[in-house]
Amino acid sequence: MDKQEKWIRLRIRLVGLLFVIVFALIVSRAFCLQVLNQQKWEKRAERQYQHVIPLAAKRGTIFDCNGEEMALSLQVDSVYVDPQQVTDGGHEAKSLAASLKLSVATVKKRLDANRSFVWIKRLVSPQESKKVRTLDLPGVHFIKEHKRYYPNGSIGAQVIGFTGLDPKGLEGIEHQYNSLILGQGGYLVTERDALGRGLGVGNQVIQGRSEGDNVYLTLDKNLQYIAEKELASGVSAVHARGGTVVMLDPQTGKVLAMASQPDYNPNALSKYTPRDWRNRAVCDTYEPGSTFKIFLMSSALDAGVVHTGETFNCENGAYAIGGKIIHDHEKFGQLTITQILKYSSNIGAAKIGALLGRERFYRYIRDFGFGSRTGIDLPGEVDGLLRKPSDWFDVDLATISFGQGISVTPIQLATAAAAVANGGSLMRPYVVERVEAPSGAVVYKADPKVVRHVVSEAATGKVRAMMIQAVEDGGTGTLAKVPGYEVGGKTGTAQKIDPVTGAYSTEKIVASFVGFVPARNPRLVILVVVNEPEDRAYGGLAAAPIFSRIAAQSLRYLGVAPTQPRKEEKLPPAVEAKVFPVNNLKKESGKTPLMPDFTGMSYRQVLQTMGRTGLNLKLRGVGRVIEQSPAPGAPIAYGHPAWVRMAPPS
Repeated sequence: MDKQEKWIRLRIRLVGLLFVIVFALIVSRAFCLQVLNQQKWEKRAERQYQHVIPLAAKRGTIFDCNGEEMALSLQVDSVYVDPQQVTDGGHEAKSLAASLKLSVATVKKRLDANRSFVWIKRLVSPQESKKVRTLDLPGVHFIKEHKRYYPNGSIGAQVIGFTGLDPKGLEGIEHQYNSLILGQGGYLVTERDALGRGLGVGNQVIQGRSEGDNVYLTLDKNLQYIAEKELASGVSAVHARGGTVVMLDPQTGKVLAMASQPDYNPNALSKYTPRDWRNRAVCDTYEPGSTFKIFLMSSALDAGVVHTGETFNCENGAYAIGGKIIHDHEKFGQLTITQILKYSSNIGAAKIGALLGRERFYRYIRDFGFGSRTGIDLPGEVDGLLRKPSDWFDVDLATISFGQGISVTPIQLATAAAAVANGGSLMRPYVVERVEAPSGAVVYKADPKVVRHVVSEAATGKVRAMMIQAVEDGGTGTLAKVPGYEVGGKTGTAQKIDPVTGAYSTEKIVASFVGFVPARNPRLVILVVVNEPEDRAYGGLAAAPIFSRIAAQSLRYLGVAPTQPRKEEKLPPAVEAKVFPVNNLKKESGKTPLMPDFTGMSYRQVLQTMGRTGLNLKLRGVGRVIEQSPAPGAPIAYGHPAWVRMAPPS
C-alpha cells in the first residue's frame, strides 16, 4: 500500500472520530438540557409565555375567647383589564370610573398601558362588582381575592389592629402575629403569545394559595363591648380628652377587655387619624396619682415598717419637706394607715414612704413591674418612667409615694393591681390564648406565667381590706360601689405636666380608679383612666362611676353570684361629702342654676347628680331624699345654702 492510500485512510478515520466526538458532545448537551436542567429551562420557557400576578393572601380568622369572629377575610372581586382587548377606551374609561368611583383620567391611563394585564381596582365592594359586570365590557375581567373585614366595627379595634392592601398586619394583633395569620397569597398565571398578547381568560391559573392560622384571643367580645360603651359614655359626660379601660383576670393575667377613647372603625380606616388607632393601654404613660398608694402600702406592710392600727400625724393638711409644701385635700390630724388610704392623705403617704427609704421603695416599685415592659403580646408597649433612687431628693421620695414624679402605662398599673388582688404574684398579661392551623392543630398556646412574687399574701390581704374601706362610707371611691358586691379600690387624681411651662398644670389632670370585685375573692381587676376631664375632675367622680357600671354589667354577664344582700346604701352625711370636690357655683358665671328634683333619690344618686351638674349641696341624714331646699326647679341664689335631707324608708 502506498503512502497516498495510507493518508486517505487516516483522514477518513480522523473525520469519523471527529463526527463521533461531535455527536457525543451533542448527546451530552441534550442530556444536560433535557434531563439534568429540565426544570430550569421549563421555567424559563414558561416565563416567556406566562404572566404571573401576585394575589392578596387569605389571612386567618381572629376569634374572641368564645369563638366569636373579630376579624375575618371575605372573598371579593378585584377588577383588571387587558388593554389590548379594549375596543373603545374613552367609553370604557367613563363607564368604569363611574362604577368604581375612580377618576376618568386614572382609568384612561391604565387602559392605555402597553401591557396585557393592568389592575383597575382591587378588592371592590359587591355593589361595585355588580355594576361592572352589568357593563359587560370587552377586556375587563375579575379575579377573586380576600379582603379583611371586622364584623364588630370598632369593638376591640385598638387591640385587633388592621391590615394594609398587601394584606400585611399594620397594628395590634394583626401586626404582632402577622407571620402566623398571613398565609400564602398565591399568584395568578395568564398565558400570552410571543408578542406578549393575552391568549384568553380561559387560560388563567391560580397557584400557591394557602390560608393563614387562626388566632383565639383572651378578650371576651361582650365584656369588651361593655367596657367600650361605658368608657365612651363616661368620657363624654365629663368632656374629657380621652380615656382607657383595662380589665384583667387577676389569677391568670388574661386581658378580658381593653378599651381606649377615642376609638375607630377599621372597616373605614381613612376616616380616622393615627391618634385614633393608638392602643393607649400599652403606648401612653401618665402619672398614677393616689392609685399608687396601694403599692406603697403593700410594700410598707411587707417590709414591716408599718403595722395595722399605727397612726401618723397628717399635720393638719400642710407638710414641709425638701423646701416644698405638700398639701392634703382636707386638714387631717392623726390617721391610721387604713384611714390614710381611705381618705387618700398625701402627707400620710409621704411619711410612710420616708420609713421605707429610697432604695427599698425603688426595689418594690421595680418588682411590681413599673419602669419596665410587662411583656404583653401587643406592639408598641413602652417602659414608663422611673428614675433611679440616686436621683431622688427627699421631696421626690415623698411625691412618688403618692404617685407623682413617676409615669406608668395603664397595663402596668392594672397588672400590678392584679398582684395585690391575687395575693402578691405578678402575672404576665397576655391577649392571645392560642393559635390554630386551618386543620385545627394547635400551633401556639399561652399559659399563665408568674413573673415574680412581689409581696406576701398577708400584706396584700391587709391592703385589700383597706381598699374595701376606701370604697365604703366616707372613702374617696364611694361612687365605685356595685350593688350586691363588695368592692375594693382606690381613686387617683394627678396633675399633668404643662408642656409650655414644664411645671404641673393647674387645669389638666388625669382622673383614675383601679379596683377589684368581688373584693374577698377577686374575679375582675378593672382600671379606668380619664384624661383631662373638664367636669368632675377627680378620680372619685370621673372614673369611679365608670368602674361601677362596667363591673356591675360584667359580673351579671359572667354569672358571678352576689356577695352581699342588695340593700339601701347608707353613706355618711354632710361632712363626708367634702371628699368629693366639685365645682362651686360662680357668681360671675351669668347663669343662675336651677335646683334639680332629688325626691326619692338615694345618697349615691344625689352625689352622681351633684357631679353631673357641678352643684355643691349640703347632705343631711341617710336613706332616700324626703326634703330639699330650694324646691325643685327653683333658682339657687349665689351664697344661699342649698341642701337635701334624707331618711330611711319607713
